[in-house]
Amino acid sequence: MLDGAASPGEFGIGPTGSVVYIADQDTNDVLELYAIPGVLFADSFEAMAPWFAFSETMIGSSFSDRNVLSREQIEQFREQGFVVLERLFSVADMAVLRSAAERIVDEFDIEHHRTVFATTDRDKGRDQYFMDSAENVSCFLEADALGPDGELTKPKNAAINKIGHAMHDLIPEFTAFCRRSEFGEMLREIGYSKPRLWQTMYIFKQPRIGGVVRWHQDASYLKVDPPAVTGLWVAIEDAHRGNGCLWVQPGGHKSPLREIFEVDPGHSEGQLRTLDETPWPTEESAFPVEVPAGSLLVFADTLPHYSSHNHSDQSRHAFSMHVAEDTARWSNKNWLQRPSLPPFYVS
Repeated sequence: MLDGAASPGEFGIGPTGSVVYIADQDTNDVLELYAIPGVLFADSFEAMAPWFAFSETMIGSSFSDRNVLSREQIEQFREQGFVVLERLFSVADMAVLRSAAERIVDEFDIEHHRTVFATTDRDKGRDQYFMDSAENVSCFLEADALGPDGELTKPKNAAINKIGHAMHDLIPEFTAFCRRSEFGEMLREIGYSKPRLWQTMYIFKQPRIGGVVRWHQDASYLKVDPPAVTGLWVAIEDAHRGNGCLWVQPGGHKSPLREIFEVDPGHSEGQLRTLDETPWPTEESAFPVEVPAGSLLVFADTLPHYSSHNHSDQSRHAFSMHVAEDTARWSNKNWLQRPSLPPFYVS
């Protein structure tokens, strides 16, 4: 069928379906040949997307038949409730997101909004600015960035706890990143059919003042029926114990949901209620997610996790996403509601 030469990315018809020829850009020598059983002829790489992941970074124009997750990683996710993919993204990818976040902070009017984000008050400090952030790009301060009279004790760019929660909708750099094929492919590998992205956050974990995020389960804040929200946490910078890395409880996703935070649909005021008295893990029974920049942590919504105070001189920037199956019913008691924004699908 082949005489040893082909044009880069040439397609042909094999006896059982389509054939993809991968050719060297300079010599046109055939490097690889893929047969796709039962698939009709297609005239573009994009048309083959459901069967092969298209990549323009390889020699010529080529495809990869490798999954994002191995069988062992899928099994780990199911049994342990989390899986780590180290250095999935490049340093350059992370620099783009960091630059976009810094631009948001530069444009933020800190004189008009000084809402603190902390988790040690059982979520009582969730004001209207926080509720409105579901459809906006909003900045929240570290508690230790303010003095007793509300005055700033740190420069603005060193005072921000996080940005949230519609960055994927409204900031082009984050929109592009959230549409990367790795996310959609990986989510389908763990069972998603049509993953829908509900919220995004950029977390700074500032040097010296980056506050503790207490043990919690994301399902307490993002309720769907049937239950299943998946967290995607990307390390923008190296994360280690010194700068307040995440800790997770392996297998803890099988434990009961301990709390629920619900908002009265008629009022923008929420309440955190205890559902189960099961004790939270300790660091002795937990696993520290110490990873280099560009790594991805994928975790189940019932997995207990926390991060300690950052006592170091290094920040620990991260970007997080939360997705649910499109057909799952989103509770009207979730604090996060998006009536004015269209659905955002991860493809």
